[in-house]
Amino acid sequence: MASSSLISMKTLLVLLLASSLMGTFASNFYQNFELTFGDGRAKIQNNGELLTLSLDKYSGSGFKSYNEYLFGKIDMDLKLVPGNSAGTVTAYYLSSLGPTWDEIDFEFLGNISGQPYILHTNIFTQGKGNREQQFYLWFDPTKAFHTYSVLWNPLQIVFSVDGIPIRTFKNQESIGIPFPKNQPMRIYSSLWNADDWATRGGLVKTNWSDAPFTASYRNFIANACVVSSGTSSCASNSPSSLSNAWLTQDFDSSNRRWLRWVQKYFMIYNYCTDLKRFPQGLPPECSRA
Repeated sequence: MASSSLISMKTLLVLLLASSLMGTFASNFYQNFELTFGDGRAKIQNNGELLTLSLDKYSGSGFKSYNEYLFGKIDMDLKLVPGNSAGTVTAYYLSSLGPTWDEIDFEFLGNISGQPYILHTNIFTQGKGNREQQFYLWFDPTKAFHTYSVLWNPLQIVFSVDGIPIRTFKNQESIGIPFPKNQPMRIYSSLWNADDWATRGGLVKTNWSDAPFTASYRNFIANACVVSSGTSSCASNSPSSLSNAWLTQDFDSSNRRWLRWVQKYFMIYNYCTDLKRFPQGLPPECSRA
């Protein structure tokens, strides 16, 4: 799929990202997350360094962050359900509350053994979604941990996998498209049964003889603005400082090359090209995507 030069670029990027994170420490799951459902199926282990979610035929499980954030660079390492994961969905997302909520979604759609996971992404603004893009990954996400990141600042939202951008959503309020910028969001994750739609449109059902299904999490890192009692922790900090540089981070030429690579070789659905779904015209943000 990728040329040797692209593979070399990927290796270099991973090394640069690893060096840039030196001295940055992952937060403790006990300190940052609340287990929300599952009756013991969600577990924090290894002195707070590891979190696991499990699903069986009786229940899934989930967690959410104690903090609310208004802009941030959020990283989480995930290792997904191995083997026959058909019918299962591992969701990892940011969301606000209320009827006009904002939301930034990673959803991992399981599949039968030997078939690739589908990474489903979506963005909601003021309660409106329908902005799905889907991808295959260039590795097996069940064999090892990989880092899934969201950069959310006043300029854009960027989804990344192992530091490689796969999707952007620009702030285009200038042409009347709402952008998430006023509603604080919490981080959520859940592992649940969605065999009515997740695998081949619901044709493949969950095989409960393979349960329990388990997904694992580690190395949560949030460089973000925490909102408490209506006040942001970034209010008195300069965006130009090293710790808050992500607040004004925009796309450069290297990011654009990686984005084109991913979207050329690994994108399998893009709402901005689905004329059958939008016969009256594509959503306005698609004209500048």
